[in-house]
Amino acid sequence: MTRPAKGKTPRRPPPKKPSNNQKDPVGVYCRVRPLSEEDRECCIEVISGTVQLHPPEGFKISRNGEYKETQYSFQKVFGVSTSQTELFEQVAKVLVEDLIRGKNGLLFTYGVTGSGKTFTMTGSPGQGGLLPRALDMLFNNIGAFQAKRFIFKSDDKNGIEIQNEVDALLERQRRDNNLTVPKTPASRQKDPEIADMLTSDEACKVDGVDEDSSYSIFISYIEIYNNYIYDLLEETQEDAFKTKPPQSRLLREDPNHNMYVAGCLEVEVKSAQEAFQVFWKGQKKRKVANTCLNRESSRSHSVFMIKLVQAPLDADGDNVLQDKSQVAVSQLCLVDLAGSERTGRTGAEGTRIREAGNINQSLLTLRTCIEILRENQMYGTNRMVPYRDSKLTLLFKNYFDGEGKVRMVVCVNPKADDYEETLLVMRFAEVTQEVEVARPVDRPICGFTPGRRHRNQAFKEELSRKLEQRGGPLDKDVASVISPLLQNLPPLPSCELTGPHDDATLPRLIEALQQRHRIRQTMFEEYSRAADTLKSLLQQLDSNQAAKENAVQEQNDKLSEKDRLIQSNKAEIERLEKRTKMYEHKIDILQKTTKIYEDDKRMLHNELETREQRLQRELSKRRMEQRLHGAVTDTQLKWEKECGRRVNVMQMEMQNKLLVKDEKLKQLKAIVTDSKTRGRPEAPPRQTQPTRPSREERLPAKRSASPSPLPTSTPVRPLHRSSRSAGGEKWVDHKPSSNMDLGTVLQPVIPNAIQVFAPSEKVLSKCERLPLTHQEVASDGEIETKLIKGDVIKTRSGGQAVQFTDIETLKQELTSVPSRKRKSSEDKPAGGDQTDGSWTDVETRCAVALEMRAGSNMGPSCVITNHPRRRKP
Repeated sequence: MTRPAKGKTPRRPPPKKPSNNQKDPVGVYCRVRPLSEEDRECCIEVISGTVQLHPPEGFKISRNGEYKETQYSFQKVFGVSTSQTELFEQVAKVLVEDLIRGKNGLLFTYGVTGSGKTFTMTGSPGQGGLLPRALDMLFNNIGAFQAKRFIFKSDDKNGIEIQNEVDALLERQRRDNNLTVPKTPASRQKDPEIADMLTSDEACKVDGVDEDSSYSIFISYIEIYNNYIYDLLEETQEDAFKTKPPQSRLLREDPNHNMYVAGCLEVEVKSAQEAFQVFWKGQKKRKVANTCLNRESSRSHSVFMIKLVQAPLDADGDNVLQDKSQVAVSQLCLVDLAGSERTGRTGAEGTRIREAGNINQSLLTLRTCIEILRENQMYGTNRMVPYRDSKLTLLFKNYFDGEGKVRMVVCVNPKADDYEETLLVMRFAEVTQEVEVARPVDRPICGFTPGRRHRNQAFKEELSRKLEQRGGPLDKDVASVISPLLQNLPPLPSCELTGPHDDATLPRLIEALQQRHRIRQTMFEEYSRAADTLKSLLQQLDSNQAAKENAVQEQNDKLSEKDRLIQSNKAEIERLEKRTKMYEHKIDILQKTTKIYEDDKRMLHNELETREQRLQRELSKRRMEQRLHGAVTDTQLKWEKECGRRVNVMQMEMQNKLLVKDEKLKQLKAIVTDSKTRGRPEAPPRQTQPTRPSREERLPAKRSASPSPLPTSTPVRPLHRSSRSAGGEKWVDHKPSSNMDLGTVLQPVIPNAIQVFAPSEKVLSKCERLPLTHQEVASDGEIETKLIKGDVIKTRSGGQAVQFTDIETLKQELTSVPSRKRKSSEDKPAGGDQTDGSWTDVETRCAVALEMRAGSNMGPSCVITNHPRRRKP
């Protein structure tokens, strides 16, 4: 024997089930819904027990014949005139009988959205569906043999425990004390809407109900929403401020390897009315929504589970046998599947798209499991069935493995718009009925003891024996009258004669007979007297009876009138009750619709608030950005003005210093020039205050190839002219909004040009050339101005295109020129003219050089270099 691995608990092997080679196919039934008034075209026709589908008018038929007239046959086809009673007797009655006999069952409805699945399962007021009729039939058969509450108790592991009478009584008292609302007679009245669904049918009786057993019924109601399991019977604490979301449940496996929902509430019920009230309470919590195809579309799969527990009685027939091994549990699951749908037709958005995707995915998993089961059975393969891909298939795994009968009701809508979806449903249903499920084995309850049935039979036999001994009432009165008379009759003497001369025997016999004759006459007289008395009494009774009958007849007439009045009142009450039920049903539908609309309104309101908050944040951010941008602009303008002011002040100071230096140089130059001449030079005119030279006088020439002679007048700078700007072309001068004036000689100025800050189509249509001015800070910290030139070209479509052809770069640089030492007068040759050298030396110190360098591969660049002037020592 191999030991399990250390640290791991060995898995318990599944219990050996009784082998049964008999299999039954899955029962598939089809129900056709009546065509609504809004839909005119029908695509379904019921012909001799088969369903024929034909494509609607204008529908495109594929080449492979996929969309053509097809026929599908099922175990039974129910037309539009089928009643709920007939459907229940054909489909669900057998499952309820098997439930009472200890067998499991699974019944689910399948179809497209709006095909009538919920109506088939639940019904409407006055037309109860499969679920209420199953409850009604179940309680009509085992209602008289139910155990008291809490005798059977769930152990929360899909098992049942048995409690004695004392523990059950304490449990009942504790549950009654925990109830905050006392039970009143009004609360025990039947809900008229539920009462119409629960139409008791005494004909649905099951033969062979064991009277020596006690029964209890537990119900649970869950839904599978977005592949999560939620308990619809869970008690939630309602809070006006904060709503606690429902908790999802887990699927687990019990010791017998059966799947169950852990933590699901199981409610013990004692009547069909109570069971349906619990169901209706959970039905109101089910996820429904309004779509384009269905006003109340189910958004989840609902599973209603009925668990029947039975156990034998003890030897006295009064209490349940306290033996857990004798308890038999059977279960019937009624499943209302959500309808498959296409999001394009339903107009789903957001949450609805997610719900539809999960619904279609779970139904696809169900189809896949059934197809693999069919393939394994027909072709002998051993493929693994993917039950665990969906909570729906994993929950009902045991039923397909042979734990009970499986039946499916396929609901179809005959309207032409659902043709494609109905075609897929029909194909799946036809494949499903080819799957075979092992027939469940009967579960006999061992250890039966003479209990209730034996005691009842013995009581009947004892009662019949006593009646036979006593006789009827009339026989008793006759015996009481005759018995004293028979005791007074004299005994007959011996009739034997001793001889021919025996004269004593005959006289004694004659005397005895005469005495008996007298007694007989007395008896006849007594009987006659009693008969006369009885006749008189009977006549008197007859007369009294006639009077009473007349009085009774009068009273009966009055009662009949009252009965007619009561019947008319009852008819009126029934009419009003039906009308009230109809209005209540409409009110319930309107309340559900209102709740849906309120939820949508709340969701949209929350979304609107979220968007408003986001918009407010964006607006506040924009305001802050504008405020900061304004502050930055103001600060920038302030500092620009301050810098301009400081630059102007410095320029004025430098200009004044330069003027003083120029004046001193002129004087020095005049002195030097006069010293060279032989005569004594005249003294230069003195000025009290130096005059400010003009801009043309202060700026040197643009280029100087060689030192020029002493200028006779101040050099004048020629006007700057851009390339090709002197021609007849029209220019658009595109300048930035904040252009900084560098205060240099060369400025990108284009005369007679249209100055714009943002070019427009209208301006470009009038001009032929476009210069774009751009300023940026160079790597050395100086401001560099780029003039990007382009041609405006007319396009074929009537617009304008700009083709850039040249870039001019203007950059201001300060350079230093090494000073040249002036030779002394002793080193000069005699009689030599030093005018050129002296002027060259002065010009070198005060020169402004102009260089041309390549700024880019598109055109030349112009660099202005201002050399500082140095004063002679």
